[in-house]
Amino acid sequence: MTDFQLPMSASDIQKILPHRYPIILVDRITELVPGEYVIGYKNITANEDIFNGHFPGSPIFPGVLICEAMAQTAGVLGFLTTGNKAEDGYLLLYAGLDKIRFKRPVVPGDRLDMELRLISSKRGIYKVDCKATVDGELACQGELMFAERKVD
Repeated sequence: MTDFQLPMSASDIQKILPHRYPIILVDRITELVPGEYVIGYKNITANEDIFNGHFPGSPIFPGVLICEAMAQTAGVLGFLTTGNKAEDGYLLLYAGLDKIRFKRPVVPGDRLDMELRLISSKRGIYKVDCKATVDGELACQGELMFAERKVD
């Protein structure tokens, strides 16, 4: 999918990413410049299965899933930057998480806004600066690394 229109809906995103329910964690892409940056969001809803156990009576969206949502948003940027596609056997896999810090809990009813900027790209390894906010307040920030791999 080299041509894309903004904003990208959930069905547009599923044409790019290999993820499916229940692990698809990006609802919309609102801005994207291939090779530079991407902005998107995930709506945090009370009916998500994770809240049955994290934590009953005090639901908090897990930090690891915030990182995964940011990684999937970066995946959209990665696939649209390289032009490679999941349907052709390409995956973007975690290679590292650096300087990740959580600043506030994310709870049902929040909209997790994510902004990622490409820092570097070398031999199929990409590094992005990322931040996630809720109502303009920083929820998480750090750097993610991912590697593009062809799988059979």
